[in-house]
Amino acid sequence: MDLRFGDSRPTDEEREAVDALLGPPESSWEGADRSDADLRWARGGREARDRRDLLLPGLHALNDRVGWISAGALDYLCRRLTVPPAEAYGVATFYAMFSVRPRPATVLHVCTDLACTAAGATGLCADVEARLGPESGVEVERSPCLGLCERAPAALAIRAGAPARPALEDEAVRAGDGGPGAAAPGDGTGRRGRERLHATAVCAPATVETALGAATAPESAAPEPPPAAAVPQAGDPALTLLGRVGTVDPASLDDYRAHGGYTALRRAFALGPAGVIREVTDSGLLGRGGAAFPTGRKWQATAARPDRPHYLVCNADESEPGTFKDRVLMEGDPYALVEAMTIAGYATGAHQGYLYLRGEYPRALARLTHAITRARARGLLGDDVLGQGYAFDIEIRRGAGAYVCGEETALFNSIEGHRGEPRSKPPFPVEKGLFGGPTVENNVETLVNVLPILTLGAPAYAAIGTAASTGPKLFCVSGSVDRPGVYELPFGATLGELLTLAGVRDGLRAVLLGGAAGGFVRPDELDLPLTFEGTREAGTTLGSGVVMAFDDTVPLPRLLLRIAEFFRDESCGQCVPCRVGTVRQEEALRRIVDRTGAGAAGDIALLRDVGRAMRDASICGLGQTAWNAVESAIDRLGAYK
Repeated sequence: MDLRFGDSRPTDEEREAVDALLGPPESSWEGADRSDADLRWARGGREARDRRDLLLPGLHALNDRVGWISAGALDYLCRRLTVPPAEAYGVATFYAMFSVRPRPATVLHVCTDLACTAAGATGLCADVEARLGPESGVEVERSPCLGLCERAPAALAIRAGAPARPALEDEAVRAGDGGPGAAAPGDGTGRRGRERLHATAVCAPATVETALGAATAPESAAPEPPPAAAVPQAGDPALTLLGRVGTVDPASLDDYRAHGGYTALRRAFALGPAGVIREVTDSGLLGRGGAAFPTGRKWQATAARPDRPHYLVCNADESEPGTFKDRVLMEGDPYALVEAMTIAGYATGAHQGYLYLRGEYPRALARLTHAITRARARGLLGDDVLGQGYAFDIEIRRGAGAYVCGEETALFNSIEGHRGEPRSKPPFPVEKGLFGGPTVENNVETLVNVLPILTLGAPAYAAIGTAASTGPKLFCVSGSVDRPGVYELPFGATLGELLTLAGVRDGLRAVLLGGAAGGFVRPDELDLPLTFEGTREAGTTLGSGVVMAFDDTVPLPRLLLRIAEFFRDESCGQCVPCRVGTVRQEEALRRIVDRTGAGAAGDIALLRDVGRAMRDASICGLGQTAWNAVESAIDRLGAYK
């Protein structure tokens, strides 16, 4: 390992931010003042190398405190963790939320992705940029999807600074079930250290005034609406997954238990690990992240591996444009996810769970941190869960703005402190995943489905939906509808039924299913059954449940160009087909965006060649699906005719 440190030195504030996470350095080899003992031997190197996975939390600590990561700060963090600075620089520059150049302490991210663009985000962003000059102390960044599509256009203001009154915050956590406003979002890294996301304001729907208020005067910004505002069906007693959102206080563990919370975990202990896996398998639960892999098979494969330790990873990095269901679950029913992760860990033999949370979700971070802290204090996490002799705990690891980290192996690399680049398979995660151990990875919606499976029983759960797609499904509806939000329907409901619930507007031109990696369908295809098999037979995909409607006021060619720009920006660059193909796709679409008919024929032929190459040869799903939406728009919608 070649460690080449520079001459830059951290400021006191930067040093304090790192030391708050890692503890004070023990020797000069880690950045402390030199002593006579340090001249005779080196110590702490092996232990520091074992903490490589704290590189990403360390970068967050610096970015949260100062607003950017200087050369001296990066150098100090590398000394503390014995990480080569060149490698750490590669990690820091991989993520969109970090900056290695000076910038103001306040950054206003204005979403310019699909739903927000259709709602006027381009004009909003231009107005905000014009009114916030260099003297404002605010940097405006045009951002990909912020996961706030039901309230488009959206903006997110992030302010760097020291934690506000941490001692009082900790006392509030210990005192009881006080809300996340009182709980410091800082114990989420569990035993390893503490991460904090400082004063953050979300303004959505954003206007010029609310965006400016969030960026410059947080007390004047519009208040954040409750999670139930994103659930038009809130209060419906027939809801299975969303039934507690808007009904239960998300900060109160007692309220959660009064509404059926931890009933599923008690039944899991009664069934035993093998019994839980059998119930999940018999239920027919398929993964809700888009791949639709049988959950029971994944759990069984992990549990059967003799290698130890096993790990559980919850993928809460939903960055697919148009997706926000996991955010609503985490903000409105956080204890359900904590309970579901505990059940999954118990069934698969894991004693440590990692919740990889999207960096743009500060409210979910606060809610989940509070829920984990309360569950740990009440014996529902820790060395002896519910007195059953089973040890399990959860650490929250924050992402930092990288769509590709939604791919499971890229997520593992991110947690381990490396660039979030996908790994080649095999070996598969159930064999060698996080830290080289057998790992089960599921997204939030998949895990939360385990609770009704155990409370209702596998046969009753399997009776919901269709034979091949069982259970309820969450759909994220946005765009040209009157009631955007998260909807819960049994598999088998049609696209038309869902859009009727959401109040689709006149002049419907197209519906995008599955997000940027999905495909378009026409207005005459609304009888399409919303099942994995139904969408597959129709030549499209259900994906993660995105349903984005566009009326005839939305310029389709420019929408496709925005999709291409998204994939170009989000490609990790590891493999040539994706790294080059996403650029060539964007270039071709930019050339034809103002042309139609015969003038675009040559570029369309090029797009087909590039799309096939990406689909056939890319390492991961990003490159393999980057052409899907464009292809469907050309073939199903006649986008350039």
